[in-house]
Amino acid sequence: MVKKLASQGLVVHQPYGAITLTDAGRAEALRMVRRHRLVETWLVEGFGYEWDEVHDEAEVLEHVLSDRLLAAIDAQLGHPVRDPHGDPIPDADGVITRPDAVLASELDAEVRGRVARISDRDPEVLRRISDEGIGLDTVIAAGELPAGAVDAVWLTPLT
Repeated sequence: MVKKLASQGLVVHQPYGAITLTDAGRAEALRMVRRHRLVETWLVEGFGYEWDEVHDEAEVLEHVLSDRLLAAIDAQLGHPVRDPHGDPIPDADGVITRPDAVLASELDAEVRGRVARISDRDPEVLRRISDEGIGLDTVIAAGELPAGAVDAVWLTPLT
């Protein structure tokens, strides 16, 4: 696989050495991240999927949608800047705007903040957070998060 990526000019690699993305590789990676996150957003907003269900579906669809359909999805969604989990969606030029947020486990329990991102790694944690009525933009203290969520939620502290 590495040889194939190198032959396409996407990575630089020396045998038994580090693998580094080229500028073209970085652009392709951002293009795929954009596709994935737009598809996740489309599935939630357009089809009623829950946020703990979209990742696997997006993994399949991101590889088969045409650029034209993806552009139409982006327009239909109003050009979102984040996916259902709060991850930034690169714009069509590959520019990413990241929120100023801190992992809740790094904050004192009494620090209140606005939920900016929720990791999609563990669907059970996503369901637990959702069951508590917590979602993007919810204002909450780090110590009020359900068990296991402090390592999955990023807050933008309120001043």
